[in-house]
Amino acid sequence: MTIAELLNQFYSDLILVKRDSEQTALTYKISAEEFLNWLASEHTKLRDVSAQTLMYYLVKRQTDGCSELTIAKDISGIRALGDYLVRKGFWEENSALLLDKPKASRKLPKVLSVEQVDSLLDSIDKTSPSGIRDDALFELIYSCGLRISEACDLKLANVHMDERLILVHGKGDKERLVPFGERAYEKIMTYLTQVRPLFTGERNVPELFVNYKGEAISRKGVWKRFQTLEQKSGVTAKVHTLRHSFATHLLSGGADLRSVQELLGHSDLSTTTIYTHVTDDQLEKAHEKYFK
Repeated sequence: MTIAELLNQFYSDLILVKRDSEQTALTYKISAEEFLNWLASEHTKLRDVSAQTLMYYLVKRQTDGCSELTIAKDISGIRALGDYLVRKGFWEENSALLLDKPKASRKLPKVLSVEQVDSLLDSIDKTSPSGIRDDALFELIYSCGLRISEACDLKLANVHMDERLILVHGKGDKERLVPFGERAYEKIMTYLTQVRPLFTGERNVPELFVNYKGEAISRKGVWKRFQTLEQKSGVTAKVHTLRHSFATHLLSGGADLRSVQELLGHSDLSTTTIYTHVTDDQLEKAHEKYFK
C-alpha cells in the first residue's frame, strides 16, 4: 500500500467512522503525511515504529523549528493514525499514546463588554428589511454563542419559538439544544413575520436566515454585514468575538463551566476553561484600575 492510499483510507475513516469534522480530519491527515514521509526517508517500515522512533521524529520536528502548537498537533495526528493502525491490525498497540503533548501557550480570546455588544447591536439600521434580519441574526449569535457556520446553517424547522430553543448542528456532526431569551424571541419574530417572506417569496428555503435574493445567507455575507457594524459603532471585533463574549459573560454571571461547555458544543471541557482565564484577567485589570 502506498502512503497516498493509506492517507486516503485514514482520512475516510476519520470522517465516516470517528465522525470528526473535515477540518480536524484534514489536520490529522497532514500530520500523518509528514510522519509517514519521514519514515520513508529514514527507510523505517511502519510495522517497526516504536515509542523511541516517535521521539526521534518529534525531536527532528523541534530542531526544524516547529512551534509547540505544531508539535501538539503532530502528536494528536499521530495518535489518531495509531488508533486507526491498531484497529486495522497494522500495529499491535498505539505507541503514540505514550507521548506527552507540550503545553502550548494559548492566546486569550478577545472579549467585548456587555456595553460594547449593545453598542454593536444598537448600530444596526432597523428601518430596513436587511437591518431587521441582521438584528435577529447577531442577537442570536451572541445570545446563543453560535459559530458563524452554525448561524448560517440553522434550519427554520430547528427553531422552536414556543419553547425558546434552537437545535444547533455543530462541529463533528454534533447537535445541541440552546435556549434563547425574550429579546432574541422578539427580534426573530419580527424578522419571520415582516422580512423573511419578502426575501423568499413563495420559495421553500430551509435555512432561517436568508439574503435579499431569498437564498441562505453566506458566511462571507455575515462578515461583510458585521464590518459595517464595526465602522458605525466604533467597536473593533470579529463575529466570533460575540461567541467568546457570550461564554465569558455567562461565567462572569455565575454559570458553571460544564453548562457553558454544553451550550458552546465543546467536546472537551479543557477548551471551555480558557474563558475562566479571561474572566480572571478581567478581574485583575479591574482590581488594578481601582486599587492601585
